[in-house]
Amino acid sequence: MAFAAANHSGIRHAEPKISENMLAVENKIATSINAIVSNLQPSPEEHIPAKESLSQGKITGTEALDKGYLKCSHYRRRCQIRAPCCNEIFDCRHCHNEAKNNICVDQKLRHDVPRHLIEKVICSLCDTEQEVQQVCTNCGVCMGRYYCAICKLFDDDTSKEQYHCNGCGICRIGGSKNFFHCDKCGCCYSILLKSSHPCVERAMHQDCPVCFEYLFDSRNDVIAMPCGHTIHKTCLVEMQEHYKYACPICSKSVCDMSKVWEKFDLEIAATPMPAYYENKMVWILCNDCGSNSEVKYHVIAQKCPNCKSYNTRQTRGLAR
Repeated sequence: MAFAAANHSGIRHAEPKISENMLAVENKIATSINAIVSNLQPSPEEHIPAKESLSQGKITGTEALDKGYLKCSHYRRRCQIRAPCCNEIFDCRHCHNEAKNNICVDQKLRHDVPRHLIEKVICSLCDTEQEVQQVCTNCGVCMGRYYCAICKLFDDDTSKEQYHCNGCGICRIGGSKNFFHCDKCGCCYSILLKSSHPCVERAMHQDCPVCFEYLFDSRNDVIAMPCGHTIHKTCLVEMQEHYKYACPICSKSVCDMSKVWEKFDLEIAATPMPAYYENKMVWILCNDCGSNSEVKYHVIAQKCPNCKSYNTRQTRGLAR
């Protein structure tokens, strides 16, 4: 297994030759990564409403509820929106954003709809345009069993357990009882992480470090790594598949690497350096504990004397 720590000094580190022992360790690390992915709870994708925003309204029966559904890939609902930014009609705000941010659209004209400013909806059953509300003023159909008056959001799929987070200012899924809002991080986390997650200011108000999608209102699962930085769950799994076990932002290990470091010890002991390099010293920075140390140079890797990690980068030494 080749652990590739970031090297900002420009000095290239040779990677160890893969052995059968190292391949066995890779399988153990893969298991460890899967455990992290399952234990770290995702910050739920943006969706629906606060209980105080719900209204029951008049529903005209099962037959009316089964009519008028849109062919929208994002929500099950019976209304369209009129976008206040361009005055055009779309099935939902995601449909608008996908259309208006398409690569075929002039870059200067690309934009997202301001969800909170939406004022008009069109009933898909009777085509009546009206003020944003849950029940159609003309035919009386419920345009979405879950409705958020703040986010102007409609959806009939109640299995998502939608709720509105006042701290985030948007609607999320997963059930309000299962999540809490961290004011410092500025986002929602699983209640399981309430007393253990490391706070990173505005942790999700940034792009995914792998795919560069904005994380805060991403519709894909987002998780927090042990260092506190956030990433798409699928992107972390893809990193694992490419044998990358360090946070793309701070380079800290994303799982317990102690078994790997033990194998590095064996590989280094079995790979003596030539006499010319035997006593060469270099300065390293440990990505895991942040300590600076002077250690003997080795072509495979340098070990941090403080935390015993090989997730290090060379900062000084061997310059010619």
